Formats: sequence, structure tokens, C-alpha cells
Amino acid sequence: MFFSPFLATRYLKPKRTFVSIITVISILGVALGVWLLAVVIAVFTGYGERIKESILGFEPHLVIDSGGILRDWPEPYEKIKAMEGVVSVTPYVRGQVVMDFQGLRSAPMIRGILPPEGAELERMRSKLAKDPDPRDPLDSKKALPRGDFSITDPYSAVVGDGIAESQNIKVGDKLLLYSPRDIDSILKSLQSVEGAKDEEGRKQGIEEIKEMTAPQEVTVTGIFDSGHWDFDANIVFVHLETAQVLYNFDLEECHGIAVRTDDGFKANEYQEKLHELLPQQFRVLTWVQMHKLIFDAVAAERQAMYLILFMIMIVGGFCIMNTMITVTFQKKSEIGLLKALGAREGQVAWVFLFQGILVGLVGVLVGLAFAELTLYFRNDMAGWIGKTFGVDIFSAEIYKVDGGLPAKQTLRDLVIISTGAFIACTVASLIPALIAASLQPAKALRSE
Repeated sequence: MFFSPFLATRYLKPKRTFVSIITVISILGVALGVWLLAVVIAVFTGYGERIKESILGFEPHLVIDSGGILRDWPEPYEKIKAMEGVVSVTPYVRGQVVMDFQGLRSAPMIRGILPPEGAELERMRSKLAKDPDPRDPLDSKKALPRGDFSITDPYSAVVGDGIAESQNIKVGDKLLLYSPRDIDSILKSLQSVEGAKDEEGRKQGIEEIKEMTAPQEVTVTGIFDSGHWDFDANIVFVHLETAQVLYNFDLEECHGIAVRTDDGFKANEYQEKLHELLPQQFRVLTWVQMHKLIFDAVAAERQAMYLILFMIMIVGGFCIMNTMITVTFQKKSEIGLLKALGAREGQVAWVFLFQGILVGLVGVLVGLAFAELTLYFRNDMAGWIGKTFGVDIFSAEIYKVDGGLPAKQTLRDLVIISTGAFIACTVASLIPALIAASLQPAKALRSE
């Protein structure tokens, strides 16, 4: 058996023959599969981590609601606030409104919350979008925040960077917010105006409509950049009281209570504690459950890419099989001579198994090396592709995250990819190894 590795390496040495070319193609096929799989899976893993970071850094870790309007929120609010490990708690009113800015209308989601304080205020301030310092525009560390995360005044608002950019909104601008509940009331009033039999009834109906269409005027005090495009392009923060007015809620009514803890990854533990603390009519959702569709979609795409790209390695395995079978028939006389000299079937089989193992090993190492280089220069390559072909391969609007092309390699992924490629190459060399081992020495030598 000890001569098997020697013969395997000898057969693989370049000899400018057709077999040598096929061997190189086989190695490149394996390397291509490993390279693509390692790069794509690293990008998907990094993308998932980027989404988690943006959600954890911006969204509440848990949300408590009752499936409708939550009345008398101060009672559960005080209980939750007293829990160990809870960092911040706020009731919230959340929903869609019509926003008017200088005649431009849009329909963002408002979040009415209590003004953040202390560490929570500093956390939200860290999410403010930044502009270059006029005195040193090239130094990103000196960039100035765009306003402040201040909603202490009921007539103030903090808008997402996506909204601000699309409508050219700046700090200090005035926004008009219309409640969606007014639309139904306006339609009913219009019907009554149309059905009025006298002029006095029409005038009264028109006055009612004017009162209903009186918007809430707020001043933009800050512009935030959460790193998640969906949030930045759709959310406007306002004072809780402002949102309550827009939705015609009493002061002790809201949609739910948002909770942040000292560790978002322990949200399930806090969920169990809150279930024990609060009455059964309250529903408690973790940040993972609230964004389940996003995480499920990323996981499904990642698994699909695993399956698709593994096919490339299987093709590489077939190339190896083809190479080994060709070598088997070219070396038929040598195999016959070895067996005539006393080589056992297992020893002959190991010659070809070692060939497959060596091809797989070299292919895996080359593929991993190219993957490391690609991931290291990924943003430079993405920028070059964008400039050359005019294609944004990682658009924030499509993939919902900012900050360049994400990537994260894990030891588990590298082991799965390398082991899978190695096994595919080894299995591919089994058939030619068995063919070589089954050759009869007399027939092999007679054919020559």
C-alpha cells in the first residue's frame, strides 16, 4: 500500500498530455465550486448578521400588545419597568399617516413614543445621520449629526434618512401629518353634504370637513440612519401624545408597549418572564418573531445557494471520474504488471483513490485561497463592477441594509464546504479505482 501515494502523484505530474489537461480542468472545477460556495455563503451569512445588527440596534427587543387598542397602559408599563434586565420601556402608537411636505405627499409609518432619556437617548442619538464637517469634510470621525433625537416637544418629529433624501427634508422643516381615521369621517361628511337639502346644511358640512382636515404640524428636529433601508425610508418618530391625537386615542390608550433589555439575544427568556408577569390577554413577541419573514427568507435563500453551488462540485467530481477512468485504460499494462508482481487489489485501488484525494485536496485549497482574496477585496470589486457596467450589485433599496457588501465566514461553513468537496472527489474516484482493481493481469498484459 505504501507505493500507492507514490504512483498516484507520479500519474498526476504534468506531461503535456490530454490526461494532464483533464486533470487540471478537474482541479479547477473543484476549486470553482469551493470558491463560489465559500464566497456566496459568506455573503449570505454576513447579510443575515447585518440585518440582525440593524434590527437589534434600532428595534425593541420585545413588544407587548393585546391584539387591538391597549387601554390603561400605565399599569403593565410600571410592572415591566421594574423587571430586572429591562433597559427601557415605552408605550407606542404605530400606524400609517399621510404626510405633506411642501405639496409632496407620502404615507410613512409613525411611531409615537415617550421621549427617550439617559442611555436610551444616547443610543438613539448614535443612530442620527451625519453630514461632513465643513472644516474637515474628508475626516469621517468629525462628521456632524443631523439634528438631535429630540421629541420632548409634542410638535417635533425625527424622520428617517430615506424619507429625508427622497423629499429633500432638512432639520427645521415643517411637516403636516394627516390621520387615516379622518379619511372615513371626511367621506361620510361628503355624503351628508351631497345629500343636504338646503344651503345651511351644506355650509355646516363643509365646516366639519375643514375641521377634520386640520393636520398636525410638526417640526423636524433630527434625521436618523438606522442602517436598515426599510426603517429609514418609512418611519417617522413623534411624541406619544401627537400620535394619540392622530389616532383619536385617550392619554392612557396605545397600541402596545416596546421593551429593550440588556441582551437582545436573551429575548426568549424575557418573553417567558413577561408571560408569567402579565395577564393572559397580553401577547408578547420577540424581535425575531416580529421580523420572522425576513429571517426565513434569508435562511431559505442561503440553503438554496448551498444546493445549487454544490452541483458545481459534483460536476467537478464527474471530471475527476472521467480523468481516472482514462488513466485506468491508459495504464492498463502497468496495472497488469503490478498485479503480476504481487500487488493486491486493494493496493491498486488505493493508487486511484489517492489520485482523487489529491485532486480534491488541491482543488479545495485553491478554491479557499481564491475565496479569501475575493472576500478581502469584495467592496473594491463591487465598486469596479458598478462603475464599469453601471450595475449596483448590492443596492440598499433592494437588500434593505447599508454599509457595503457584507460578509462573514464561519468555521462551520468552511468545514462543510471543504468536507463536501473532499467527499465528492473521493467518491468520484471510487468507480475508476474499482475498475483498476478488477483488471485481470493476464488480460491486461495480453492486450498490450
